[in-house]
Amino acid sequence: MTPGTLVLLHPPYACSGAWGDVPEALRADGLDVVAPDVPDSSGPRYVARASLVISATAATAPLVLVARGGAGPLLPAVALAQRAAHRAVGGYVFVDAELPRPQHAQRHDHGGQPIPVPPDWPEAPCGYLRTLDAGDAGDDTGQAVREARLRGWPTAERVPAPDLARSLADLISAL
Repeated sequence: MTPGTLVLLHPPYACSGAWGDVPEALRADGLDVVAPDVPDSSGPRYVARASLVISATAATAPLVLVARGGAGPLLPAVALAQRAAHRAVGGYVFVDAELPRPQHAQRHDHGGQPIPVPPDWPEAPCGYLRTLDAGDAGDDTGQAVREARLRGWPTAERVPAPDLARSLADLISAL
């Protein structure tokens, strides 16, 4: 797919610096990139603050929402806010991220409030990218990659940090 704006969402309680040089590398390839800085927030507050930043940047549809780590379960709520603001979401990419779950199956507390997953989610194509660091950390992103494959999503695994921007752009083009 050809995205309008890529929105790179960092994990809750982190900052946009978690993406390193990825935003600049994607911009150098001619992509429109927004990396909202939403420090000290999770759950509904994170969704609201990220949505305000996206709105203020005049992002171009279709948006591709890219979540890293703990921002993964928040993607459906961020997408719902974008759709409510009449900004189309054209795709989702999870980078070493947890996948959204129905409310009753969520494993993490996001600010003390459940984060709803709309019944029509995902309404756009999804992909999953697992970095080399995630695979070495012994985390559970391997399960998320397996689930993504079972859903028929394009995936990329064991991507080294220097290749993250290129791999992300390739994965988005495959959506």
